[in-house]
Amino acid sequence: MAIKNIFKEVEAAKAQIENLSVQDLKSELAANPDLLLLDIREIQERVDLGTIPGSTHVPRGMLEFWADPKSPYFRDYFQEHRRTVLFCAGGGRSVLAVNALENMGFSDVAHLEAGFGGWEKAGETLEDVASTSRWVRRK
Repeated sequence: MAIKNIFKEVEAAKAQIENLSVQDLKSELAANPDLLLLDIREIQERVDLGTIPGSTHVPRGMLEFWADPKSPYFRDYFQEHRRTVLFCAGGGRSVLAVNALENMGFSDVAHLEAGFGGWEKAGETLEDVASTSRWVRRK
């Protein structure tokens, strides 16, 4: 069996989920103070580049474990019907992460199609994570 092209897989998956523009996300954030905005990038991306203000860091590798109420790693901000929007750097990982949450039973999940890079390119406000993070890059 040939290895599937991940970019084609992401594009196919994107057609099955809710994709938000930067403006869509801004509108939702303004209208819904309970919206859970998840930054699924690696910690070094978040520290080095900043993040979208108000986002919660959930590394992609821990998403399902933190979202499962029966997991010892569960985080109580995950709620089955809570509006949840995910983002990564460019909108690829977040597509797959939305699929994972929907497969787990979460009912109101979307992703920022342009990713953090699109948010930054649009000139939107960034949160400086480096100034408050305990994470340090080792050389």
